[in-house]
Amino acid sequence: MALLEIRNITKIFGGLIALRDVSFDVNSSEIVGLIGPNGAGKSTLFNIISGFHHPDKGRILYKDVQINGLEIDRIARMGIGRIFQEPTLFMQETVFENVISGLHRHYQEAAWKALLHTPGANREENNKRDKALGILEFMELSSLKDELAANLPHGWQRVLAIAIALASEPDLLLLDEPVTGMNPSETASMIEKIRQIRERGVTVLIVEHDMRAVMSLCDRIIVLNLGVKLVEGTPDKIKNDERVIEAYLGKQVL
Repeated sequence: MALLEIRNITKIFGGLIALRDVSFDVNSSEIVGLIGPNGAGKSTLFNIISGFHHPDKGRILYKDVQINGLEIDRIARMGIGRIFQEPTLFMQETVFENVISGLHRHYQEAAWKALLHTPGANREENNKRDKALGILEFMELSSLKDELAANLPHGWQRVLAIAIALASEPDLLLLDEPVTGMNPSETASMIEKIRQIRERGVTVLIVEHDMRAVMSLCDRIIVLNLGVKLVEGTPDKIKNDERVIEAYLGKQVL
């Protein structure tokens, strides 16, 4: 069943067509890759899905509800999480505090109750702490929970960004180049972690330039080129498609 439906999306910036009539589905529990050369429209599409841009034409349906035109916060509360190309972290806060920040979507008690430490507020604080610690354990960040985000190596900052996104308990996770800048060992670890995230019931749409990662991880791949959907299919179909090889893959060894 389609969790996310992209229908005839077109986006124009000052006469430049960033996306032209793009359509595809993302089904529940899939890992779907979105690839293409620089300028293909991948980040623009992510920005439209998450509410940062509005399309000039077309619709985006999430759980059968049209979400294009909704506010960013509302889309996030509906269950769409995202990490960006550059980690958006609170650099002078600890790893634990960063993950706690991702739980804001689930805050129920009024601020004045928290200040007065009412029983309900105290229960909520304990619940948030337990959830944050569970996410840190799952993402293998427990030993770093008291470290400032600014002190983490690049690879661990990427891991932390995903941990923050998971704190919002998304049903759909948009990952924008999650293994960029990682060494082979870090990349392998991240690939396995994304598989584990899917096993927890989270659907994943991923933009990534590391083709070995994409081919080993994704169930299906969508290829964009110059704002147009070139082809979609399984990794085997994509890596053997002459149009994709000419437009993007070239002679890369996959």
